[in-house]
Amino acid sequence: MVAITLQIIAQTDDFIVINKPANINFHDEGDIGSGLFSQVKLLLNIDELYPVHRLDKMTSGLIVFAKNLITAQQFQLLFEQHQVEKYYLAISDNKPQKKQGLISGDMEKSRRGTWKLLRSQKNPAISQFFSYALTHGKRLFIIKPHTGRTHQIRVALNSLGAPIIGDPSYHKSSLADRGYLHAYALCFTLNNQTYQYICQPVQGDEYCNSTAITCIESLNQPWLLPWPKLK
Repeated sequence: MVAITLQIIAQTDDFIVINKPANINFHDEGDIGSGLFSQVKLLLNIDELYPVHRLDKMTSGLIVFAKNLITAQQFQLLFEQHQVEKYYLAISDNKPQKKQGLISGDMEKSRRGTWKLLRSQKNPAISQFFSYALTHGKRLFIIKPHTGRTHQIRVALNSLGAPIIGDPSYHKSSLADRGYLHAYALCFTLNNQTYQYICQPVQGDEYCNSTAITCIESLNQPWLLPWPKLK
């Protein structure tokens, strides 16, 4: 088992916020102790740790772990009631069907572990986004999911004709040093205190060039962007 370098973004008596590296599975994969959850427990040198949400293997960025059962239950309720605001950054090398707006539809399992977005609205996955032009035909997306479905953002952007660069499931023709999806910001209120965290992506040529950095920095405090309220 090889230890990974983990950046602690914030830590309280009740929870810890980590910057997850890309290409690390949440649970152990092959070697015992190789997964993110095991590595965080090793970093903190504790046995009691509770996952409260997940990130896909290819996704980097902010992820929260509770340090006790009471806090884990509080986070579970916050997520169930959609009281945790999450913002993601993604990059595509295809032009989307629209540059901003709402992506909504039921999700259905497709082939080989992938999903597809349907036009029906019985129990839809809902995401809002803005996008910005980068160089060489690429586009930066900031996405605010309002639901938490498997592969939701990856499927949503794929449905716009703009799959994420390096996504091994939805953009197999893309050759890249990583999958370009990053959990950029979190905002929630716990025990009457509001917490807001931002984490700049630090892995990947497409995130770390000067054009992308300038664009991402302009999105500081994404909760202040003009997100239209859902009806």
